[in-house]
Amino acid sequence: MSTAPLAALLPKPGEPKLTPDAVLDRFVQYVTTTGLSLYPAQEEAVLELLGGKHVVLATPTGSGKSLVALAFHFMAMAEGKTSFYTCPIKALVNEKFFALCDAFGAENVGMMTGDAAINRKAPIICTAEILSSFSIREQRQFCDCVVMDEFHYYGDKDRGVAWQVPLISMPETQFLLMSATLGDTSAIATSLTDITRREVIEVRSAQRPVPLEYRYSETPLHETVGDLLNENKAPIYLVNFSQRGAAEQAQNCMSIDVCTKEEKQKLKESLQCFKFDTPFGKDLKRFLQHGIGIHHAGLLPKYRRLVERLAQSGQLKVISGTDTLGVGVNVPIRTVLFTQLCKFDGEKTIVLPVRDFHQISGRAGRKGFDDLGYVVAQAPAHVIENLKLQQKKNEGKKVTMQKAPQKGYVHFDAQTFERLRTNLPEKLESRFTVTHGLIVSLLQAYEGAATSGYRRLV
Repeated sequence: MSTAPLAALLPKPGEPKLTPDAVLDRFVQYVTTTGLSLYPAQEEAVLELLGGKHVVLATPTGSGKSLVALAFHFMAMAEGKTSFYTCPIKALVNEKFFALCDAFGAENVGMMTGDAAINRKAPIICTAEILSSFSIREQRQFCDCVVMDEFHYYGDKDRGVAWQVPLISMPETQFLLMSATLGDTSAIATSLTDITRREVIEVRSAQRPVPLEYRYSETPLHETVGDLLNENKAPIYLVNFSQRGAAEQAQNCMSIDVCTKEEKQKLKESLQCFKFDTPFGKDLKRFLQHGIGIHHAGLLPKYRRLVERLAQSGQLKVISGTDTLGVGVNVPIRTVLFTQLCKFDGEKTIVLPVRDFHQISGRAGRKGFDDLGYVVAQAPAHVIENLKLQQKKNEGKKVTMQKAPQKGYVHFDAQTFERLRTNLPEKLESRFTVTHGLIVSLLQAYEGAATSGYRRLV
């Protein structure tokens, strides 16, 4: 008998499958042993899934969407079905893989990311965005239940097709679509119902376990960080929109006393056996010994895992990274500090979309640790500098020039911050396009029946 808590509650070999009521009873029994209880939105979502319906789950970060996904996997295993978990970031896939192994046992969980495959015949499979390739290539029903985490990627202009293809090419599959920042999804629900002949239920809640407090700052970044540290609002995540910016702002914070001497000594001991054997490793070590971490996709995996481990143990007061933190990576954060409210989207510089703002802001505040989470946005750097120059001028000092905006700047101000804070996320739009690669995949998958397969997808 498995020692994994949820695996131990599954029917033993030879026993009949569990009824939906029995599945719910046993899952609630498991939740109770963890010291938790289901929120109303969680309970509603689980009941609808047990009723065989698709569920769109739109609740804030930290509101327990992962627990609903866990119930869905448990339901699938209890009924002798297979289930997939898919999300856009490999780091999150790895994190969920280990969490599911803890809950169901390593023998019941596999992983396929495109780079490697582990236990690929397991009843629960964790994947990145390769599910769309599977859904085209496989002519049989290979999966009964699918959890799509961070489902707002459906609207991504480059990657959205990877989220739409499974919905329109797996008509026998039951879906759980989850995100903290879903706008209007009525068109998606209607299309999914038409394709699968299965009802779609939207479960929404605005209730956050940890409320957020917002502030617009017009002081230089190092002063803002210093004030937040003095107000006991660390750990602080500095949100940058480039890897270079993350490194520059980490350097900017080196002039601040982030940690005490005792805390720095503890960090030095924690890093004693770690090899920083690359040119950037030496800079990273210097930042870490000061209590400052860096986190972005460009870091070597060993460095990224080190930063996450130190952050989870509470040793890092400041982490300077990119906006990838908004995609569910488990790094404890009390304050999210936006270094700016505009970013380059691959074509031009734009004001941050409402969805991105809410997705990143939602990482502030940790349930069980914080009573409040804090979201701070810096005014444009040139505006802050000009305010200082104006103050000098008011004091009678000679000021000869004004600071100009940096190249690629798009205007934002306190009103922009208020709009981002209060508006709902943008409507999810389909990004589906028929490409040469998609047609080749269809021809390979369907061979002589390529035409009918093409019609099914479009």
